[in-house]
Amino acid sequence: MSCVRTFNMMEKVCRKFDRADEELRTASFKAVFYSSVTNPATRFCNALVFAGVGIFGALSAVAGSITIGELAAFLGYASQYTKPFNEISGVVTELQNSTACAQRLFELIDADEIPPDSSCAAVLTGVKGNVSLNDVAFSYVPAEPLIEGLSLNVAPGQRIAIVGPTGCGKTTLINLLMRFYDVNAGSVSIDGHDIRTVTRNSLRSSYGMVLQDTWLKYGTVRENITMGKPDATDEETVHAAQEAYADGFIRRLPHGYDTIIGESGDTLSAGQKQLLCIARVMLAVPPMLILDEATSSIDTRTELYIQKAFDKLMEGRTSFVVAHRLSTIRNADRILVMKHGHIVETGKHEELLAAGGFYAELYNSQFEAV
Repeated sequence: MSCVRTFNMMEKVCRKFDRADEELRTASFKAVFYSSVTNPATRFCNALVFAGVGIFGALSAVAGSITIGELAAFLGYASQYTKPFNEISGVVTELQNSTACAQRLFELIDADEIPPDSSCAAVLTGVKGNVSLNDVAFSYVPAEPLIEGLSLNVAPGQRIAIVGPTGCGKTTLINLLMRFYDVNAGSVSIDGHDIRTVTRNSLRSSYGMVLQDTWLKYGTVRENITMGKPDATDEETVHAAQEAYADGFIRRLPHGYDTIIGESGDTLSAGQKQLLCIARVMLAVPPMLILDEATSSIDTRTELYIQKAFDKLMEGRTSFVVAHRLSTIRNADRILVMKHGHIVETGKHEELLAAGGFYAELYNSQFEAV
């Protein structure tokens, strides 16, 4: 709907919907008509057969070829013979619907299944944040390799920035850390535990994520902030909102923290939605953080305040920051520069600029005229 409104396409989309709706109405009418005609037509044919048997049998009985008892038996046989056809024609519509439903059901059954957690999977507790990737390989399409031979060791509390051009594998690396996908080769470990040997719930609850694409559910502002910590007190919720610089605009809403927002937060701006997601992480305080363009929709002034709050939140926590604006990751303990699924450079901001490599090229390109 936002895209339709942006391009003022309401009338065109409505006309397109009306055409599709009319085609559906016509097809539905024909389907109902033909399915309704089938059973009466079958019964009419059966009645003609029964009448033919009766007339021929009556003439034969008059001529003495058969007895009245034999005629009655023939009429009984004719009636019983046609009953299955009448019953089958009565359920033709249901058979057609069941065939269509079965096709969709089989498509769902044949879809690739997410492997369940093994019965001996451990619950990840007391996470310190030691993350290790050993010779990891992954591709969405087998014939098109994306990440190959990726190795990385992150000490607890380190702040890791991941940069690179679009499509180099930054978000894919985050997906592998969260086990949204399993690696094709190698392993990803946290505190020495291969993430395939721990439960997905305990793994993902160890991370706090703020993504470029915000996600809000239907409910109050308070419920959206406390999603990661449902038992949070009002004081904790307000404090988290203040830390995320969201408290000001929340109090200006019609009912403050009890204001109902829609499924996608249409009544809020993109920046306000992102501030709510940041407040959600501020409240949960997870042992590890993933920030993927977490301040992309926030104005520059507010971003500076948020960056200070993030700096405070990331103290002592292993953090992965994906950024396109390289000025936001100058204070990272280590910057990973990715290209075509490989880490081509690693180091601090000043070291990489002094090296004059790919990172320096990316950084300087931000200030060049197109």
